[in-house]
Amino acid sequence: MAKDPIDLIPTRVTLLGRLKNWDDQESWREFFNTYWKLIYEVAIKAGLTDTEAQEVVQETVILVAKKMPEFKYDPAVGSFKSWLLHTTRWRVNDQFRKRHVEREAISRRPTDTSRTATIERVPDPAGLILDDVWNKEWQKNLFDAAIERVKGQVSARQYQMFDLYVVKQWPVLKVATRLGVNIGRIYLAKHRIAALIKKEVKKLETKLI
Repeated sequence: MAKDPIDLIPTRVTLLGRLKNWDDQESWREFFNTYWKLIYEVAIKAGLTDTEAQEVVQETVILVAKKMPEFKYDPAVGSFKSWLLHTTRWRVNDQFRKRHVEREAISRRPTDTSRTATIERVPDPAGLILDDVWNKEWQKNLFDAAIERVKGQVSARQYQMFDLYVVKQWPVLKVATRLGVNIGRIYLAKHRIAALIKKEVKKLETKLI
């Protein structure tokens, strides 16, 4: 059974409530599937390696699990989005600190002084603009969820025209030739699907916390 596209977007209040139960494996699986890529992409764009970014994902999820029983959602205090960003930021910084310590230890080995200079290449965690990266990835996640919802509202043919022309940015004549349709149909598909996506984004935004 296909997963509801709503599950691709940031957490809802109902899911937060279920996460307080550590034994609710389905809810935790839903949470992980919703957020792991967002956290991973932010870590990668912050300058971490694939392995380091995966550790950030694991450590962030573990910390969320530990803190969730005492977490109380209060819009007046702050959003879950902001709290998760704060948690992710600390885990990213931890990886940079770990990298620095490991490289410093290597550089101090009497038989391996040639690697000392690598310490200078360690990014400064304080200089990372994670807020901007996080917001961009958050919006991308939201847009992807809206597209998934729209796919179920239009024909496969219409979405294919939209995907090639708008998403993949093929020239309209190339799309028309490849699909065997006139240009007018492509423009109509673009207009209709773009309007549906905009509508779905607004709907999803009202459900976010």
